[in-house]
Amino acid sequence: MISNLKPETRNREPGTSFMNISDLEEKWDLVVIGGGITGAGILLEASRMGLKALLVEQNDFASGTSSRSSKLVHGGLRYLKEGRLYLTYISVRERERLIREAPGLVEPLGFMTPVYSNRRPGRLSLEVGLRIYDNMSRQRDHMFYGQNEFSMRVPCVKQENLLGGFHFRDAQVDDARLVLRVINEALLLGGCAANYAGVIEISRNVRGDVAGVVIRENETGKTKQILTSAVINATGSWAEKIHPSPDQSLHLRPLRGSHLVFPAWAFPFPEAVTFFHPKDRRPIFIIPWEGVVIYGTTDVDHSNDLSVEPVISKEEISYLMEGLNAFFPSLEISLKDALSSYAGVRPVLSRKHLAPSKESREHVVWINKGLVTITGGKLTTFRKLAADALKAAKPFLPQARQVKDEEIFKSTPEHFTDGRISPLLLRRLIGRYGEGAKEIINDSSSEDLSNIPGTNTLWAELRYGAKNEAVRHLDDLLLRRVRIGLITQDGGKEHIGRIKKLCAPVMPWDEEKWDAEINMYLDKWRRSHSVA
Repeated sequence: MISNLKPETRNREPGTSFMNISDLEEKWDLVVIGGGITGAGILLEASRMGLKALLVEQNDFASGTSSRSSKLVHGGLRYLKEGRLYLTYISVRERERLIREAPGLVEPLGFMTPVYSNRRPGRLSLEVGLRIYDNMSRQRDHMFYGQNEFSMRVPCVKQENLLGGFHFRDAQVDDARLVLRVINEALLLGGCAANYAGVIEISRNVRGDVAGVVIRENETGKTKQILTSAVINATGSWAEKIHPSPDQSLHLRPLRGSHLVFPAWAFPFPEAVTFFHPKDRRPIFIIPWEGVVIYGTTDVDHSNDLSVEPVISKEEISYLMEGLNAFFPSLEISLKDALSSYAGVRPVLSRKHLAPSKESREHVVWINKGLVTITGGKLTTFRKLAADALKAAKPFLPQARQVKDEEIFKSTPEHFTDGRISPLLLRRLIGRYGEGAKEIINDSSSEDLSNIPGTNTLWAELRYGAKNEAVRHLDDLLLRRVRIGLITQDGGKEHIGRIKKLCAPVMPWDEEKWDAEINMYLDKWRRSHSVA
């Protein structure tokens, strides 16, 4: 259960545990700024070390890049081509570990990729890359299929000059749920996390050392001074607004990646498919996910104000449809078939103006008298980023206990079954909610343990998120606690009535608030996620 309050204030009525910053204690060992996957990972590792750690996020948890990815936990096959062997190795290692430790949340995913006689990369170069990939994971996971068998496995693929294609393995995740699961694990160990509360000032003493931060609650405008000698800035693309790069030749380059979401019937493929766009030979993915198919991603400079929610552009839509029509012309898919779109901004470090897809995805750490900034990196390697950030912050922290390199997802119920749901569904719930899976099942009727039409999501998950996961706005619930805002028609508009009936008993909203939230959500969905 995500709680925004110190321990003695957490036992409130359901739905009332929203942050009141006046309830926060005054002194902390560490303040983490940023509630994406990097900040969540840092909070968890700090809590495991026995540190008194507070995470603050100016918007909602995972509301930035960490809910807008391609939903992949992957080794980064293309990084091999760029010579970044260590980044690939770390990514593959972390992928395998997450598959082992978070079943139901991180799951293996097979990929098919076509090979053509007149297009690069060719069979030999892909074979070499996939062998290296397999060696890093210590298992053979790739295979080449000839033209006929590949075409049976990937119907409608363009046949002209097709030699066949490879099958290989990576993994996928619900990225926002990963962030929430990591935060919840930290809270069980004594950490604290608050959304819709931003740091507006970092205080320093006469020597210039960090002495504290000033936090402002977004909706009330209330502020509070927090004392701490260590602050970790994990704000992604916002990082230089808090801590300008000490290297004048290295700066953040925000890059936008956008996706289209289609119903599952639009792509008759049993597994994911990746191909190289004919325009720039970037890898593009068609990924089955949560009962729909995600198609993307783009990689373009994002010059808009970071405080404005990113949206897919007409040019990006044209780019994606051009690639689709080049490799799958007989599918005859149009934008009218799309359910939604989403866009995220990657915090990429740049020394020179390379093509966006050529920029490094590695991370950096900057240190300034108690202020540690970590930015760059990728979702898959969040634990590496957390370890590097805390190592840099060590001189500014009290002595902490050493932690073993062990599984971090501890809140997993054992020997728990329920005849109303399948073992596969139970695995999914435990992966996403840990111990919370028990509450979801035990407190729900059989009707609420059914799926929302066209999705893998249970109605009961909505009530659990509304009750326990610091939901401030309806889009927190429908776009991040569950994902039906992305995977149902019109953002789930047809289900709003039942959602309200299900969640109203556990939320403190009156009729006027519900009406306002519904209108705000639908307006935001039209602006940010509608393909039209």
